[in-house]
Amino acid sequence: TGVDLCPPLIAIKKDTESKHRRRGGVLKTRSTELGSAVTGSPFLMTTGKKSIVLSSETRKELAKQAKVTREERRAQIDERHKYLISRLADGMGLSEQQVEEAIISDDKFQLIEQFFAPSGLKKLLFFYQDVLQQKSNASLRSDGSTNNLLQKKLFLTMGATENFTGICAFFLRTSDKVITASNVSQEVNFGVFDCSNGNILQGLEFFLSQIMIPALKSQQHWGAVKEGLKNSQIQDFLYSVDRFVGTLSSSRQNLEDKIQLAKVDIDINVSNLQNPSDYITAG
Repeated sequence: TGVDLCPPLIAIKKDTESKHRRRGGVLKTRSTELGSAVTGSPFLMTTGKKSIVLSSETRKELAKQAKVTREERRAQIDERHKYLISRLADGMGLSEQQVEEAIISDDKFQLIEQFFAPSGLKKLLFFYQDVLQQKSNASLRSDGSTNNLLQKKLFLTMGATENFTGICAFFLRTSDKVITASNVSQEVNFGVFDCSNGNILQGLEFFLSQIMIPALKSQQHWGAVKEGLKNSQIQDFLYSVDRFVGTLSSSRQNLEDKIQLAKVDIDINVSNLQNPSDYITAG
């Protein structure tokens, strides 16, 4: 399907300390934490720089817990979630089932509830892009290392830690009201920002020129501003946006090797310059 549907695993922390006497000192074992299956391998436990292959019993227990968590989240899905899922499926070219499985398997699932809450999160971001994924269980080696490959994945993000290289779908709140099944389509705006292959400037230029500006120019009502598009302030605003897009386009073209510096041959050997008088003479 192209979407990572593996369920998240509940983080298990062990905050016990074992003290051992060794040469008059105290040796303490650090707490260990099993990572989520969404962001790491469910078959490895990392302690410091060493990876340990988990036993089959541990893997079964973690898989059982992950399944319970996934089904609990599925039971929480209501019309608000279904609205988000429908928009994401349309924007990403995926099926609603694929999107639902990706969402309930995401370790940041709780961000959705924070977005729906009164005065909650102002934005909800989803990235759909290539990420490193473990090939298969058989790829685990005896030393705990894995073979990885790039695979497209849909996941929730705050947008601060992951590099953006693919497609970003975003939901924006228009007020501080609680988001309900009856008002979600009015209170939440949806958009897609395509930066495939990491070309952010080109994606921003396309988004503004092909989506935002046409939408703004077709809008007749501007709230408290009277006369709509005939208002001089609105006209100045649209003109400024047009100019910004033009500047953005020029900057993008300049960065795409449109401007090249000519190579200059230096006649004298710089390494022979020993003192200030040599530099003056060379100049």
